[in-house]
Amino acid sequence: MTQLLLGIAPEWIPTLNNFVAGRNVELVSALHLRLGGSCIFIWGEAGSGKSHLLQATIECARAAGQSAAYACGAVPQAAQVVAIDDVEQLDDAAQIDLFALYNRMRESSAMLLVSGTQAPAFLPLRDDLRTRLGWGLVYQVHALNDAEKTEALRQHALARGFDLPPEVTTYLLRHGRRDLPVLLQILNALDEHCLRLKRAASVPLLKEVMAVSD
Repeated sequence: MTQLLLGIAPEWIPTLNNFVAGRNVELVSALHLRLGGSCIFIWGEAGSGKSHLLQATIECARAAGQSAAYACGAVPQAAQVVAIDDVEQLDDAAQIDLFALYNRMRESSAMLLVSGTQAPAFLPLRDDLRTRLGWGLVYQVHALNDAEKTEALRQHALARGFDLPPEVTTYLLRHGRRDLPVLLQILNALDEHCLRLKRAASVPLLKEVMAVSD
């Protein structure tokens, strides 16, 4: 009989402090310091941490008492801090809305944070919008190396309240997908599996989880 899991694992919320910066120290510093008056565009491959940074910036703004809005592939209402993920997914009408939003937010000294898979000049967007997005700060989000992923996995496990043995991390990095979001999902599944069986995390249990997720 499968034991039902109680919702006792702490909710994991992306923040600027629990983002393992790696080669992105300057970008994280810019997000810490520039809340309240800038346009920042970040780009990088899938799984590099763009969504984490956008959502973390929104959390930071709300904690500071600022109005904030986040959307993925859509344009939210104006706020003191607006984050738009996956800008290349915007249709023609949404691109016009973003162009207007950019101009309004620039006049009001609000902060606009936008992400994409490529630098603004190479995105399939309206020419005027590409130009606007390239006016502000533009950062590439560099993917983590294995040592940095190990630290990210350790911090994530710590936030969920369970011990992650080094051999489990080594096996996961060697045999799992390379992008961090998928690795974190497997780690969450491992934690739930361990809770269900009332056993500590181990490589055999990780193999069971990965066999199910394949």
